[in-house]
Amino acid sequence: MIRTFTSEDTDAVIAIWQSASELAHSFLPADFMIEAERLTREVYLPQAETWVFVRDGAIVGFIGLIDAYIGGLFVDPSHHGEGIGRALVDKAVAEKGSLTIEVFVDNAIGRRFYTAYGFTGDKQVSDPHSGFPLLQLTYEVTA
Repeated sequence: MIRTFTSEDTDAVIAIWQSASELAHSFLPADFMIEAERLTREVYLPQAETWVFVRDGAIVGFIGLIDAYIGGLFVDPSHHGEGIGRALVDKAVAEKGSLTIEVFVDNAIGRRFYTAYGFTGDKQVSDPHSGFPLLQLTYEVTA
């Protein structure tokens, strides 16, 4: 089930963000990740339109959008490969249409997922916070 995020979901969502980030973003420095967690909790979650995926009463994934930009998509690593990420992006496409995202070049898990979903793009930019390269991707909805 996918439902709208509420502030009561914050701790569960942050726990998923942490475990998924440890796996997909292991290349990022620890001090950067500490600040990223703070910003996710205090700034990004309150500003984004966020949906959570709930299975058996527990949140196992979430997606945060700013308009049609995916600010974050994270699934509990113990649930990878179960279609949760795809379901969350399907929900975003249904609500917003075409989508964009920036994914770290070194995030092989994320890049593989977005490519399999149908996102395309090869423009690289530098992340203003970490300095690491990002790949800008787009998913175009065709009529």
